[in-house]
Amino acid sequence: MARERWRSRLGFIMATVGFSVGLGNIWRFPYLAGQNGGGAFVVIYLILALAIGVPLFTAEISLGRRAQRTPIAGMRALTGRARSPWNLIGWLGVIAAFLILSYYQLIMGWIGSYLLQAVSGGLGGASISVLEDRFSAFTADPVAVLVPTAVLMALTGAIVSRGVQAGVERAARLLIPVLFLFLLVLAVGSLRLEGSSRGLSWYLSPDFGAVDGGVVLAALGQVFYSIGVGMAAAFVYGSYLDRRKSDVPGGAAAIVAFDTLAAFLAGLVIFPALFAMGLEPDAGPGLLFVTMSGLFARLPGGALAGGFFFFLVLIAGLTSGMALLEALTATAMESLGWGRRRSLWTVLGLVYLTGIPIALGFGPWAEVRPFGRGLFDLVDFVSGSVLLALGGLLIALYTAWAWGFERFRDETNEGAGRLRVSAAWRPLVRWVIPVAVVLVILSGIGLLG
Repeated sequence: MARERWRSRLGFIMATVGFSVGLGNIWRFPYLAGQNGGGAFVVIYLILALAIGVPLFTAEISLGRRAQRTPIAGMRALTGRARSPWNLIGWLGVIAAFLILSYYQLIMGWIGSYLLQAVSGGLGGASISVLEDRFSAFTADPVAVLVPTAVLMALTGAIVSRGVQAGVERAARLLIPVLFLFLLVLAVGSLRLEGSSRGLSWYLSPDFGAVDGGVVLAALGQVFYSIGVGMAAAFVYGSYLDRRKSDVPGGAAAIVAFDTLAAFLAGLVIFPALFAMGLEPDAGPGLLFVTMSGLFARLPGGALAGGFFFFLVLIAGLTSGMALLEALTATAMESLGWGRRRSLWTVLGLVYLTGIPIALGFGPWAEVRPFGRGLFDLVDFVSGSVLLALGGLLIALYTAWAWGFERFRDETNEGAGRLRVSAAWRPLVRWVIPVAVVLVILSGIGLLG
């Protein structure tokens, strides 16, 4: 069976931007910026995304293009050995993608429910404390969460079932421009609010005197989480590229640029509006579902604005979910020899079933706390702080030492445009990136304060 291909370079970029731009940009970046001083965090994030995010993302896409296979089979082909330790790159990526999608789908269910509440006016007239209670009660009800989750996962599956060109690429070309248009419209509306200038100044004026190692590590961890290194999707999407006609460094840089722009625009939407309404920017993970709901409840035309906002977040979640599901589906197709539909709906069913106990962890199973963590937090920690970081570390080490920098450079520059891998990348790939990933891992497991 001939391998599927992207119809165009733009289609590849839009689809991969859709994978990278997700809840990490719209939800996680603003609350981390709020907790870490605003402007200084943004500047540090931009530097790390350029110096570390671009080379590492380039390496993963290049590995996929070189292998022309999914991560597990691809790494076996590249290493030439069934039991090479480097094959863990493929296994870690696929397992991480499965676990992330198993709880990511629940957040999509939350967003879908809040979208309906926003457009129906169900968020109006409520205080922050009332909204917090409502959010806790909602997430503690498995049925209320799993029903919209099932609907949105079925929609995701219907898109992915159409294949790479007719499904993933076509949907991304439509949804990604809409996502950025909505971000721009909401940012303009936020900046027009009376008192928004204080929030804009706080967001764009860096105070480096307040920067410590914790702020740098938070920004570094967000680079990996947001761009999506080690989740298998970049490897799979790279495998759909033609080796002679695709520009890997230029494509990777464009994708990281769009991903960073989305995160920056999300901050422009949220912080000026928060300051204009006299709310605090350091609300933490509840910023999206509680604080922003409270904000829209206090705005003229808040139901419409809230509907736009949650629809925007839903698009971001949907495009990332498509990428993770495509990576898992393609892996099942190649590893098991199944057709697309059988692979897709089997994977989708297993993901949904895995999400059920995670959903129960907010309600009936709230007392179940293995290793001192709730089920949602445990899966998030294992996938994000352990598997993704380990996968990123192995990609960096394999690229620099097993593949070799010169071979990586020559392979990646085939088909490249103006941006090419140069000798300046050598110390980044060999030393800076591996050390940075180790710091993220140590910080994630609590060995680095």
